[in-house]
Amino acid sequence: MKLSSPLLSFLVNFLLGASWAFVFVGATILFYIFLSIDLFYAILGALLGSIPGLFFVLLIEYIFMRQEALDELKKQTKYLEELANK
Repeated sequence: MKLSSPLLSFLVNFLLGASWAFVFVGATILFYIFLSIDLFYAILGALLGSIPGLFFVLLIEYIFMRQEALDELKKQTKYLEELANK
């Protein structure tokens, strides 16, 4: 993902990677915890363990999309002001 600011781009990419790691760790830990009970509970636990991380992934993607929309609106405003001045 590329944003207008390199620092913001780095931060968003880092947080997105950390969120995916959180998904993987949460799913893996709860899978192995519930595996001793039953395979069905282990799969269900893995799905439940991945939900917090997936929430953060969706939140970061939403922020990224809103930032892209804001940048596009700024470009369009600039072009409209140029047309209005002519």
